[in-house]
Amino acid sequence: QVQLVESGGGLVQAGGSLRLSCAASGNIFAINTMGWYRQAPGNQRELVATITNVGYRNYADSVRGRFTISRDDAKNTVHLQMNSLKPEDTAVYYCNWRPSLRDQAMGVFWGQGTQVTVSS
Repeated sequence: QVQLVESGGGLVQAGGSLRLSCAASGNIFAINTMGWYRQAPGNQRELVATITNVGYRNYADSVRGRFTISRDDAKNTVHLQMNSLKPEDTAVYYCNWRPSLRDQAMGVFWGQGTQVTVSS
C-alpha cells in the first residue's frame, strides 16, 4: 500500500556530508512515523533516526549531533542530512514507514536500501 523510493547515497570522504531522501507514494494519508535504519555486513539492522507526523525526532546515540532527520510540508518525503561522516557510518541505509495503531493492519514498509560508503 506504500512504496518508498530512496536516493542520495554514495561515496564520500571522512568529514564530508551526504543527504538521503525517501519519497513515499500510495496510501500515504495514514498517520505515520518515517525513519532511517542502517545495516553493515555481518551486523543486525539498527535504528538511525525517526520522525513522527508531528515532527518529534529520535536519534541513535552514535549519530546524535551529526545527523538531522526532517519531513517536507506534504509529509510524503523524509530526508536525512548526514554531516561529519565517519568510516563507521558505512552501511546500507533503509527508509522505513510505520503507521499509527489505528492503521496497524497496513503493516510496515521498507525501501530497497541505498549504499553509503565513507572513506578515510
